[in-house]
Amino acid sequence: MGVCLCKDKVEEGYLNENSRDSYTASTAGNGGDGGDATHLGGGGGRGGGGGGARSCGRGGAALTDRKISLSDTVDELVKETLEIIGSIVDNEPEPPNSMILLHDITDKPTGWIQLVKSLIRVVPLEHPMGPSVITLLLDDSPLPTKDSVLEVADMITHSIRRTPKRERNLCVILGCLAEKLAGPSSIAVLSDVTLGYLLGNLDEGIHPDVMLFSLIALEKFAQTSENKATIKRKLALYPENPLTRLERHIDSKEFILRQVGFCARWCLDNYFLIEGRKYSYEVADVSNVRVMLNTRDVSEYLKISSDGLEARCDAYSFESVRCTFQVNQGCWYYEVLIITPGVMQIGWATKDSNFLSHEGYGIGDDAYSIAFDGCRKLIWHNARSMPHDLHIWKGGSVLGCLLDLDAREVIFSLDGVEGGVLKQVFGSAKDGFFAAASFMSFQQCRFNFGSAPFAFPPKNRQFMSFNDHAELKDTDKIVLPRHLFLEQLRKLSVREDSCTLCFDMKATIRIEPCKHRGFCTVCAAQLQFCPMCRAEIVSTVQEVDPATTSSSPVSEDGSEAT
Repeated sequence: MGVCLCKDKVEEGYLNENSRDSYTASTAGNGGDGGDATHLGGGGGRGGGGGGARSCGRGGAALTDRKISLSDTVDELVKETLEIIGSIVDNEPEPPNSMILLHDITDKPTGWIQLVKSLIRVVPLEHPMGPSVITLLLDDSPLPTKDSVLEVADMITHSIRRTPKRERNLCVILGCLAEKLAGPSSIAVLSDVTLGYLLGNLDEGIHPDVMLFSLIALEKFAQTSENKATIKRKLALYPENPLTRLERHIDSKEFILRQVGFCARWCLDNYFLIEGRKYSYEVADVSNVRVMLNTRDVSEYLKISSDGLEARCDAYSFESVRCTFQVNQGCWYYEVLIITPGVMQIGWATKDSNFLSHEGYGIGDDAYSIAFDGCRKLIWHNARSMPHDLHIWKGGSVLGCLLDLDAREVIFSLDGVEGGVLKQVFGSAKDGFFAAASFMSFQQCRFNFGSAPFAFPPKNRQFMSFNDHAELKDTDKIVLPRHLFLEQLRKLSVREDSCTLCFDMKATIRIEPCKHRGFCTVCAAQLQFCPMCRAEIVSTVQEVDPATTSSSPVSEDGSEAT
């Protein structure tokens, strides 16, 4: 994916200990412990590109000859990170110098508060990765003190000049803090003032970006049970629950409002239930849907719509999903309506593809998948990227994904314009492909597997659509809200001899040399280290199942070596 950044700290010394608001740039150029002044430019790591003092020297003055305020320094580092982040194309990059410096600065409460103020002030409303960068920088910074967090909450009434950009950014920050903090700290942040502010942002006439991220912040606060109860009590006081009004935007042609509708519906289904309201899966029309996004083959935090065709990620991790239909031969095509213009990797994957959401690995990041990234104009395969010549996507763009298994070709198109022929993935995978996608924070799109007419069908070759050849049982078309799905899982009886990892197949494998048991053949094949003791796995032993008979030779202890 190219944005999974490590969090190694650099040495302290960039803050001037004698002043909370100043940074002595002249000391950084003297070869001392402060480092080199070019670090302020943030060029940094693999894929970071460029750098030097150019960024912080935009005004033309030499940084090494003047003292600049802490706020100016942090503003410039945030801007530098925004510039660089879209060009990082390694999966395990060194963090850009701008992030290293910000991490060091935020180790002190004054620095952390300044980062928050800069994020509110600097990140543009229209930047496709703006909210994601806010999340990235806050997640990379040290955990703030309770006083620092409460000072951020006070900004709602004291420090914010009311513009859509600043208020959107503040709501993103509040959502990040709700997710980052736990228990009493999260409860303390959701004061009456904070809750009133977020709920007030759901009124008619509020900028839709502010509406959207207020909704997401409320959802993240509700992950603490006491906060959830508080929000529900407050919503119950409204003559009409504002979320039911916002839910009506679910099919809006204005893509920010469409996101508002999606998030409102998700909250009503999963967090803020209304007595007598039917779940959206109960009223969704899926009569013509024969292929969906697979809710049983999805990473943990991806949100999937009740009709199984729309997906959204609001988590910090890189969430992935495959569809329910596998293809082995012939030429196939599907389309994706791009709702958000940020980083998504959409394309083709096999069952051998691995989702490592917290490490930033998704579709296109292994040998068994290939993906299109229209934000950074890249093709991804085997965790390597190559540029493509198609335009940058935006809300309303339509991505076409063609897979010709007979000709061994993959072709992506954007709004009907085709890119080049790609063959790399066929070096590792010949068949067993699924439509698949991975999502960075705050990204959303809708899939068309053929249940509706295609906007830009291929003109130069015959192709098939999934929906014309697949079948789904009615029970498999149900996309349950997460709490109902978990409740259903709890009711399932798990056999005593089930695998301790998947709880599905029978545990018949013993690991050597540590001799731990409790794994099925499928899970054991994916392990490099024992999950119990972390010892390296040298070999596995298939222990004889007494319910079956086998003519295979077994060892003296009644097991068959593998």
